[in-house]
Amino acid sequence: MNNPLVHPLKSDDKELNKLIDFYNETLGFCPNSIKTMFMRPPIAYAFINLNKAVMENKGNVTSKIKRLIGYLTSTVTGCNYCRAHTIRAAERYGSNLDQLNEIWNFRKSKRFNEKEKAAFEFAIAASSIPNKVDEQISSELKKYWDDGEIVEILGVISLFGFLNRWNDSMGTPIEDGALESGKAYIKDWHPDKHIY
Repeated sequence: MNNPLVHPLKSDDKELNKLIDFYNETLGFCPNSIKTMFMRPPIAYAFINLNKAVMENKGNVTSKIKRLIGYLTSTVTGCNYCRAHTIRAAERYGSNLDQLNEIWNFRKSKRFNEKEKAAFEFAIAASSIPNKVDEQISSELKKYWDDGEIVEILGVISLFGFLNRWNDSMGTPIEDGALESGKAYIKDWHPDKHIY
């Protein structure tokens, strides 16, 4: 793509600025995807409410784990825009450099416990097309996580499934902060169609 499908709105709208404030906490900037969604404000508000509900911690699925699950999901689906955002958020929510570097070697890594590994395995399987969740993956997940936590985990995977489709199809322009994090934390990463 030579241009985004739809350009994000400028941030001079009072209501849009409220949404921007929310994202300044999580990422340090408002994603351009929200500025595009805001062309139809009910979509932006519905998405933000879903985002808040999914990312709220009700059990043992920490903010850090949720962001790493989002990163794995975005990588499986191939969205370089979301990969940069989720790796940035994972770092901001407590992942250390070793964890960021070893996320794709999580099966053998000592930086993640068995509980986290089961969630990551599920994230990869649930993000795949066709879906690869099977009895073995389900059993392993249930060994460590209760039903409510599984709902939280799948909520993250599904939230990023939406974002991956939105941003890759839209060709959403990547922000400087996400560009910086993608280059810093993702080996051989390039924003591809998200930079103009």
